[in-house]
Amino acid sequence: MLSGARAWLLALSLRGTCTLPSAVARRCLHASGSWRSADKSKKTGNAPRVFDPALLEFLVCPLSKKPLRFEASTNELINEELGIAYPIIDGIPNMIPQAARMTHQNKKQEEMEQH
Repeated sequence: MLSGARAWLLALSLRGTCTLPSAVARRCLHASGSWRSADKSKKTGNAPRVFDPALLEFLVCPLSKKPLRFEASTNELINEELGIAYPIIDGIPNMIPQAARMTHQNKKQEEMEQH
């Protein structure tokens, strides 16, 4: 029996509306856990998902397009330049800018307060 992701991709490719994922897409799906392995010994059951830092190779800030830093203590992806922290919920980064929180004031505001 096919997993949900594999069945969905197979159905789309048979309809001709989608090509099978590229090597990069497969790696992203595999790293995120969306592409489940057939090996039953590797399944973790109902354990909460943890963010895989290997995804940082592919993820960038949607606003600045700059690399992000994973902060394990707060479970967030941090953009140091803009001072934005994107939450990671159940191992999945929420990259919607409206869901992010500000980590510090903008540099311009800090400079103005110092003068």
